[in-house]
Amino acid sequence: MGEHVGGERSCPMALFKKRTVGKPGEWFYCLEHQKVEEGPDCPGKDRFGPYATRTEAEHAMQTARERNLEWENDPRWHDAPSAGGADGDRDD
Repeated sequence: MGEHVGGERSCPMALFKKRTVGKPGEWFYCLEHQKVEEGPDCPGKDRFGPYATRTEAEHAMQTARERNLEWENDPRWHDAPSAGGADGDRDD
């Protein structure tokens, strides 16, 4: 597995872990804590961003709602009905 480092075994996957600290000026909206954070303090699965400004991050949930509505009403996001109807049977 991993090499011994200082008497401890290192985890080979530790090489692939991403830093959780963001750059100054990057803003995120944390879904778990429901607040804006500068730099990603929480895992990517729990946040939206990065945003260029704090104000953009503050509006992350509203932006997501608006985009979801647009996508739900966009016919390009829905499959076209099949030629045989919903159950695949054809009227002959």
